[in-house]
Amino acid sequence: MKRNLTFLAIIAAAMLTSCGSKQQETTVAQEETAKPNVKVTTVTVQDVAQLGKFATTVEADVKNNIIPNSPLRIDKIYVEVGDNVTKGQKLVQLDASNLEQLTLQVENQRTEFNRVAELYKVGGASKAEYDNAKTSLEVNEKALKNRLENTLLVSPINGVVSARNYDNGDMYGGQPILVIEQITPVKMKVNVSEKYYTKVKKGAKVSLKFETYGDEEFEGKVNIVYPTIDASTHTFPVEITLANSDRRVRPGMYGHATINFGTEKHVVVPDAAVIKQAGSGDYYIYTYADGKVSYDKIQIGNRLGDKYELISGVASGTKVVVAGQTALNNGMEVNVIE
Repeated sequence: MKRNLTFLAIIAAAMLTSCGSKQQETTVAQEETAKPNVKVTTVTVQDVAQLGKFATTVEADVKNNIIPNSPLRIDKIYVEVGDNVTKGQKLVQLDASNLEQLTLQVENQRTEFNRVAELYKVGGASKAEYDNAKTSLEVNEKALKNRLENTLLVSPINGVVSARNYDNGDMYGGQPILVIEQITPVKMKVNVSEKYYTKVKKGAKVSLKFETYGDEEFEGKVNIVYPTIDASTHTFPVEITLANSDRRVRPGMYGHATINFGTEKHVVVPDAAVIKQAGSGDYYIYTYADGKVSYDKIQIGNRLGDKYELISGVASGTKVVVAGQTALNNGMEVNVIE
């Protein structure tokens, strides 16, 4: 009888031990199942091109307002808006009614000066008479030259007519009669952060894109690096020129300029790891260490295909989460899967 009781006790103890072990295994399995599954990758430092992208608007390289130096009636305008013009081309004929009278007056004064000059040579006229005749002639010759220039207006540059503000027969009233713009080349200005001041060189190539032409790329170059920095914005102006020999790019067009400032070593992460916080411009990333994840703020730089350059926030060699972020919270334990 005692042997039977002992046997039964041994069996009971074994069963209790077995059940306890299975319960423990089940609890561990449940805990593992409760942890979110994530995928991670290790980030590294790479040489990254430092590209600055700037919005800009096209300007004419030179812009001339065609204006007479006195208010006269406009007899004839020879060009229309959109016409291409060349340097020296006749643009506007103004009223010349007083030109003949002034021309005759100058001819008479030239004759008088020649007479006084001959007398002065033989002692028949004083030095004062000679000087007065010479001065009067020079003054009126200058007036005639100004009147001639003010009667027939010509283009000072090669360009295109971008504005016409009068019709034939109008009286000039203050606005430019015409506006001529030189568009070969064109120019653009951008404001660059002062940290790149030593990295922008005259003649450096610049990639240009314009909304009118979509993704088509144009090649410009740095023409002027301004010598001072704005103390309020900590930027400096840079002028970019585009040869524009085909005249496809026109003043007023909106575009973007990309300047390469060289390369720097920065951490690069897959774009799948980067999280943009809703309602702000902040970016975050989950890093993994010792079985847990941490929610860290980062500063992103340029996009590099399916990756992002990081300016700050994560060190090289850090493991970052690239899948499974939606179920995560800061400090949470996770299962890493391949």
